[in-house]
Amino acid sequence: MKRGSAESDKRDFSKEAISKLRKASDHIRYLINEGYSIKNASVFVGNHFLLSERQRLAIVRSISSDTQLQIRQEKECTETELYGKTVHIDGFNTIITLEVALSQSLLLECMDGTIRDLAGLRGTYHLIDITSEVIRMIADSLERLNVKKVIFYLDAPVSNSGRLKSLIAAIWKNYNIGLDIQVIPDVDRNLQDKDCVITTDALILDQCKSWFNLVRLCAEKISVIPVRVW
Repeated sequence: MKRGSAESDKRDFSKEAISKLRKASDHIRYLINEGYSIKNASVFVGNHFLLSERQRLAIVRSISSDTQLQIRQEKECTETELYGKTVHIDGFNTIITLEVALSQSLLLECMDGTIRDLAGLRGTYHLIDITSEVIRMIADSLERLNVKKVIFYLDAPVSNSGRLKSLIAAIWKNYNIGLDIQVIPDVDRNLQDKDCVITTDALILDQCKSWFNLVRLCAEKISVIPVRVW
């Protein structure tokens, strides 16, 4: 099973489509810098350019206001700053994006330096054949960074969160990194006051104390080439 693929992607993100998306992104970014909500701006501009829902979502996930970019840049941790630290992982967010990467499905190069996907969760999740590989990729990367402990946060309402917890715990026995896995109702809220957060969720990036761009680090190791729509 491929994570995050859609039959329309070849059309929606062709060379010609990307040119139109970048024009639309310029319009939306101007509006959000002027104080408009990104939801309203994307509807207005998306209608003007006749964008598909997936194209609109790609723009919304890719662009940021000048203020957001400054906030996120100032809080981003370097690799050396993770030495001996506890990191807090937005579990589904991180794992699904890397599953999309290994599936060679569409990924987005975002303005804030993150790499995001268009997979969407919508309350349902199923383990796939590459989920174990993704968890090992995360563990290998954090072990090389000499992280002391990892806390995974998994959304309790999402299906198969218990199975994912068990899989993470089983794989982690092969690593010398402390582990805690919390299956909780509201992951976003719990991460908003944490240091060394691993996520690509825009709201969490704006609210957390500091964050690390692990998804990009892992994606670069497997030579992923994301699409830029801005």
